[in-house]
Amino acid sequence: MQHPVSPQRDLDEDVADHRSPDHDIDPLFVNRWSPRAMTGEPLEEADFLPLFEAARWAPSAFNNQHWRFVYATREDDEWETFVDLLSEGNAWAADAGVLAVILSKTTFDHNGQPAPVHSFDTGAAWENLALEGARRGLAVHGMAGFDYERAAEELDVPEEFAVEAMFAVGERAPPETLPEDLQEREQPSDRKPLSEIVFQGRFE
Repeated sequence: MQHPVSPQRDLDEDVADHRSPDHDIDPLFVNRWSPRAMTGEPLEEADFLPLFEAARWAPSAFNNQHWRFVYATREDDEWETFVDLLSEGNAWAADAGVLAVILSKTTFDHNGQPAPVHSFDTGAAWENLALEGARRGLAVHGMAGFDYERAAEELDVPEEFAVEAMFAVGERAPPETLPEDLQEREQPSDRKPLSEIVFQGRFE
């Protein structure tokens, strides 16, 4: 299924019931959330490669571009390898069209020294990817529930790279397709108020 892209001007209906920004920001930021319900349909490259393209343009210290992505589609021989990495609580992700592991290079290219911001920069790339997925109406869900050590081993990750997270991308499906215990959670979560996360002058 091709996903035509057009600018988003308003909050999505399912988001507006659960989220309301306190300041004037682009609705894209609020519309992004992490659905689990996916149809199990394959995705065309034209639908998911632009997400990686968005990640490519994230900011990066020394332009090191620490992020790397290893992915499999439903048609790939490696698909079951990725599915087998998931924890039991993330079994729903087997209905994705794409599963991916996010890696970050822990050293700088120009001098080989440790890069303290490798996770920070890679997180910025992931956010770009997730926002582009939301803009295209796809379900994009990041996950920490998987076997990190096996991911490094089975995907032949070099020693200088850290395994950061996994994510699933797929066509959206109705919440009713999920197990009953997940259906109630299939909605956008709210966020803490700015007063709890932003401090002027010193940490409070």
